[in-house]
Amino acid sequence: MFFYSYAIKLVDGLEIKLRRSLVILKKGLARETEETKEMLRIYARFSKGKASREEMNMANAQFRDIIKGLGLGIFAVLPFAPITIPFIVKLGKLVGVDILPSGFSEDLED
Repeated sequence: MFFYSYAIKLVDGLEIKLRRSLVILKKGLARETEETKEMLRIYARFSKGKASREEMNMANAQFRDIIKGLGLGIFAVLPFAPITIPFIVKLGKLVGVDILPSGFSEDLED
């Protein structure tokens, strides 16, 4: 009986952790989507000669975020991704390299 109650508590804890992680993922993806739409608007204005240097800097920063996401996406398809991705993010922090796109970095700091 003790084992059963322990297993239920463990599963409930994992469920809560999973829900929190999914909420963080959802917020990060929503933020990245909005930033990417704005980036495309700025690039469209730039093609007409109507974008300022500040706007272009913002758009280029978002483009770098997209490239970061693509780099992490490569690791997501590898075996043991739930282990390798956190390890890579932690290793990046140790050497001073921001691996995560800004939309996800902000959520993890909250």
